[in-house]
Amino acid sequence: MAISRVLLLFALCVLPGLVSARTLGNPFHIQGRVYCDTCRCGFETTATTYIPGATVRIECKYRNTLQLAYSVEGETDATGTYNILVEDDHEDQICESVLVSSPVNDCKSADPRRNRANVVVTRYNGIVKDKHYANNMGFFKDQPLAGCEELLKQYLNYDQPE
Repeated sequence: MAISRVLLLFALCVLPGLVSARTLGNPFHIQGRVYCDTCRCGFETTATTYIPGATVRIECKYRNTLQLAYSVEGETDATGTYNILVEDDHEDQICESVLVSSPVNDCKSADPRRNRANVVVTRYNGIVKDKHYANNMGFFKDQPLAGCEELLKQYLNYDQPE
């Protein structure tokens, strides 16, 4: 009888503490990619290139005032992928990945519709993994590549019978 009470007490008191200690100590890994929209069409195509060395910032703002609560920057690797560590849980904040800069001279203008992406930076929503993904973000190339017109025609005719 006493053993069952000790086990019950352990299950009710100690185990939840161990679980929360494990999840609160791990940083979040926010991952996404940065691309150059070589056809200036507002989305990724087969002509899209990914930008190494682009700077991305994770920003978290207070939900009520929209004042900046947390900010950390990172750079993309050779594949245009960024992996940024975010400390702490930002449950009551609005967090986004934001484009900062591109090292590509003719691809520095951020697409206003793809220059930021919402990211979830909390463990109080049922997601237990440390790695969270952000939608890809892009910069516009100054001038579209030759062949983009034909490429876009293929996209427009993709579902239409000939």
